[in-house]
Amino acid sequence: MKSAHAGNGHLRDFTTDPRVLIIAAIAVVVATAGLFAGIALLKLIRLATNVAYLGQFTLAELRLEDTPLGYAAVLVPVIGALIIGLMARFGSEKIRGHGIPEAIEAILLGRSRLDAKVAVLKPLSSAISIGSGGPFGAEGPIIMTGGAIGSLIAQMLPVSDNERKTLLVAGAAAGMTTVFGTPIAAIMLAVELLLFEWTPRSFIPVAVAAVVAEVERTLLHLPGPIFPFSGSMEASVAGLGGWVLVGIAAGLLSGLLTQMVYASEDAFQKLPIHWMWWPMIGGLVVGIGGLIEPQALGVGYDNIANMLDGHVLAAAALTLLVVKAIIWSVALGSGTSGGVLAPLLIMGGAMGAVLAGILPEATPGFWPLLAMAATMGGTMRAPLTATFFAVELTGNTHMLVPLIAACATAHAVTVLLMRRSILTEKLARRGHHLVREYRVDPFALTRVREVMTTKVESVPATMTLHGAAAFLTAPDTRHPSFPVIDENGRVLGLIDPPAILRWRRAGKHRKTTLGELLAGSKVTLAYPDEYLEGLSDKLLLANVSHLPVVSREDARLVGYIGWKDLMRVRSKKQAEERDRSALLSFGQKGKAQQSIGDPV
Repeated sequence: MKSAHAGNGHLRDFTTDPRVLIIAAIAVVVATAGLFAGIALLKLIRLATNVAYLGQFTLAELRLEDTPLGYAAVLVPVIGALIIGLMARFGSEKIRGHGIPEAIEAILLGRSRLDAKVAVLKPLSSAISIGSGGPFGAEGPIIMTGGAIGSLIAQMLPVSDNERKTLLVAGAAAGMTTVFGTPIAAIMLAVELLLFEWTPRSFIPVAVAAVVAEVERTLLHLPGPIFPFSGSMEASVAGLGGWVLVGIAAGLLSGLLTQMVYASEDAFQKLPIHWMWWPMIGGLVVGIGGLIEPQALGVGYDNIANMLDGHVLAAAALTLLVVKAIIWSVALGSGTSGGVLAPLLIMGGAMGAVLAGILPEATPGFWPLLAMAATMGGTMRAPLTATFFAVELTGNTHMLVPLIAACATAHAVTVLLMRRSILTEKLARRGHHLVREYRVDPFALTRVREVMTTKVESVPATMTLHGAAAFLTAPDTRHPSFPVIDENGRVLGLIDPPAILRWRRAGKHRKTTLGELLAGSKVTLAYPDEYLEGLSDKLLLANVSHLPVVSREDARLVGYIGWKDLMRVRSKKQAEERDRSALLSFGQKGKAQQSIGDPV
């Protein structure tokens, strides 16, 4: 007798095949293209800033405080926003916003196809937006740009939709690595936000792209880590309390910022003017905010460095937090172009600087860094990405435990208090529902024999066409189809009313037996030891509702299985998540135990 494993010898932990090496090789090209796109974007931002505020066509690092414009500087964001509105109206609407929701939408709904226009207009519009004072970061636009480059390269090659998705995300990861020098965080961003799977077929090429981008940026002498920080804090009960408190505060701030962005978007939706003009209104708010607090304008990397050095006082941090939150949410809600990551770091860091006075003593910059990461992790709902991002950004591995504590806490707060994140809310407003939970498919764990019907009604091969028609139309017939078996119990095929109709239309004689009619026909069979994951594919390909189950040893009919049996597995899985009971009883034997959280 064959072993139970014999029929499943092809099964493996992963379904990845050697083609992943080809995709990984293509990812090297994508990474290089994404790297240079990222470098170009950073230079464009600097050029746009110098032209807009200083009137100098140069890539030198100049100070915004040296602008000769005075109060006229309030008009710079307005002019920049007007240009972006025109680019979106007559170029591509996809340049509006911060880019990551658009990348997710392309991955899940657009077969991972992004236009060439997006690859050109997104970085250009973002450079104009940030260069003219927009309170944004470059990471969202470069993620979108890198993704567009990966998608374009993939569209020129004979690849599947999943492979195209992998290359799109590889480009996005390379772009993020270029800007910040954080390859591990870029990989985690791909896993937590973009790939919607954890498989070697996607993980390996994305990891290759991020690592190649990091090596190339090192060869080009780009800085890393860009915000070095050596501070830390000894683990203690008081310290743990502080980490959790920062996480809670960051989670609440994340929720507030998300609500502010979409409240702003709702307000703009009510305006009786075309959306092309909305960024100008947002630009005016940005300009006014810049007069109040100039540090709130632009990317603001200097703010991050100053907070990590402990050079920002609580009052100044509070002003920066309030002004930055208002102008960022209004500008983003207006539909202009820009990223969310750097602003989240700045606003989170400002909150940490404000709270530092009431938290346990730590190295200057410790609490702002913790709040930066927690705010990013809570708002984007990517706690692992935020944790590794902060570590790579500072080059400080000693911060890992405090960071994961704060980020996990912020994540818990936003998950429990908010239905959507700042990224998925935009997609939900377009009518798309995303479930960002990775689970093992119950079909991949359940064998056919566990759910099949063993009491099978079958018909003999000697039954005539006329007899089969009468049997199927009889009032007491309970099923739409039946297996046909020969004298040895082997399945010859299935009969159902459509099959009877086809044979009659073909002129088959009413006395022809089913065995004769089914002779030589292809039969799709199920086996007791195969998994439901493969069986569902068989049902779809055969376009039938049921399949006969036969023994691998002698091919005899042993059961019958259909879609209804598969749905019972789903019901069982739901019951496992819904029904609560204590498995260890310390009271009366057999007495049901009340679940924690159940009403009394």
